[in-house]
Order: sequence, then C-alpha cells, then structure tokens
Amino acid sequence: MAEKIGFAAESQQPAPRNSVVQVYFAGRNMTLAYYNDRFDLHRGDMVYVEGKLEGMRGCVVDVNYNFKIKVSDYRRVIARVDTDVHGQFFLAGSHFLTFDRAALPGSRVLPWFRAPAAGEETFVTGSDGTVFRLDDLQGMQVNRAIAERGHNYYMENRVRYLSLDGARGYAIVEGRNAYEVEFLHDAGEIRDLVCSCICSYTCKHEVATMLQLRDLLARIETHYADEYARAGYFAAIDRETLLAFALNGKETGSITL
Repeated sequence: MAEKIGFAAESQQPAPRNSVVQVYFAGRNMTLAYYNDRFDLHRGDMVYVEGKLEGMRGCVVDVNYNFKIKVSDYRRVIARVDTDVHGQFFLAGSHFLTFDRAALPGSRVLPWFRAPAAGEETFVTGSDGTVFRLDDLQGMQVNRAIAERGHNYYMENRVRYLSLDGARGYAIVEGRNAYEVEFLHDAGEIRDLVCSCICSYTCKHEVATMLQLRDLLARIETHYADEYARAGYFAAIDRETLLAFALNGKETGSITL
C-alpha cells in the first residue's frame, strides 16, 4: 500500500499591511529592521530584502504595526517566499512525490533557495545534440572527478526538487548556490541537458540530477505507475526541504497521514 501525506494551508493572499519588521539572517547571525508596505507579514515568514543583504533569505521574527518612521532611513522587504503547500504527496525514498501539477510547481520552489530576479533577466541556451540513455550514464562523457562529485551530491540529497512534465524535466540542485537543471527525457533517452551554473561542460549538478531521476523513475514504476500514467507528470522534493519550508513558522493549516 502506498504511503502518503497531505498538506493543506490557507491559499488566499491577504491585503498588504504596512509594518516595520525585524528580520533574522541565519547566514550572518544578525537581525535588522525593514519597512514593509507590500505584504501582510507575520512571524515565521521568509522574505528577501533590499540593501546589503539583498539575495539572502531571512526570517521575520517580529512585526510592529505602530510606528512613525522616515522612509528613507529604512530598506524595504521586496519579496515574501510562498511556502504554502497544498496537495497529496507520496513517499519515495529521500523525497516526497506529487502527481498534481498545481501542488508544488518549480516556479514556487525556486524562491525557497534563491531571491527572485530584481529585473528582467535574459537567458540563452545551446545544445551540441548529445543524447544518452538514463540507464547508461557513461554516455554523459564526464571525467571521474565530476562523476564522483555528482554522486556525492545525489547521496547528500542536494537535488532538492525535480519534476518531469511529459518530456520536459526541471531540477533545483543546491550547492554553494541553487542551480537550475533542465533536460528532455523521452523513452529512456536524455537530451538538451543544461545547468545554470558557470561550468561550460557537463557538471556535477547534472550528474546528480540524472542519478536522482533514475532513482525516482524506478520507484514510480514499482509503486506509483498508475498515478504517473494518469498524470503524465510528477514533482519530487527532498523530504527535509518540504517539511522545513511547509511547516516552518506556520500557525494554521493541516497535515493528513
């Protein structure tokens, strides 16, 4: 019998409420005050701010609604991380699986690890036409050092998120930063594999993604073949990541086991 867990939380976004918030940055072990005029913030919310700590995720630890400040003296909160999770998830080794496209799309998960773009960003991709089989990763043609580092990333569950929608695959791999890996998967073959890291060659993030994809597809074939066949889609997220973000700071919502 498949083991599963359900998450439910409030989905309606309330109107913004002006406040001065204290934000704790674990990476710097410091707390700073920011002006907020874009969100209805509460203790436990994860946010990004402008200023010297732009790009670093912080946690709201205090909210003050009674204030009079000179706005130019304060930096602003520029983004609230959406950690509300809705849907049914299935256990799959180190990850949770969902076959519901609306439950946890990659566009929602990426800000858990990286600040939203401040402005327009232009991306270009290219492909040399390399094709290899998922069951024979030697076709990736990586050297031994890269293969070992990618295997270590896989074993350390650094592939935080991975989805496959039809043939189009997407993953978030966390190293020094969070990197996006994209690829096409069809009939056991992989093509157009790219990563957003600075490497100009097949990298450890791509190797880790392929290992995780192979693991997940094997588990799906064994335990969840019908669900996957009906949906033509799955998304998988590292267990610790989902629990940390979906439950951290929440005062309402429900979990069903």
